Amino acid sequence: QVQLVESGGGLVQPGGSLRLSCAASGSIFSINAMAWYRQAPGKQRELVAAISNGGSTNYADSLKGRFTISRDNAKTTVYLQMNSLKPEDTAVYYCNADAWVGYRYLELWGQGTLVTVSS
Repeated sequence: QVQLVESGGGLVQPGGSLRLSCAASGSIFSINAMAWYRQAPGKQRELVAAISNGGSTNYADSLKGRFTISRDNAKTTVYLQMNSLKPEDTAVYYCNADAWVGYRYLELWGQGTLVTVSS
């Protein structure tokens, strides 16, 4: 079974930091781009940050400077370091990956991890 499993969410005070992780497992031949999205209550899912297989990164303009996306050397785990968190960062954060699974090129999603920024 192919899956992305996120971890690291939780409750944090404004100004605090969290690091999210997302690990891919299963019969994945190779992974290209990986990304983090988020969805706040009552809002559409939005791109937070993406990283290519070569390490190029892309961020939502409003999050540049506070969030950092990275991948491990095996390129199967993606991280999101979130600093100076604000209440408006409260959302469910989803991991996303474009991957070859057998002979199929699939877009994979994790189950989501909740980040709550509140005092």
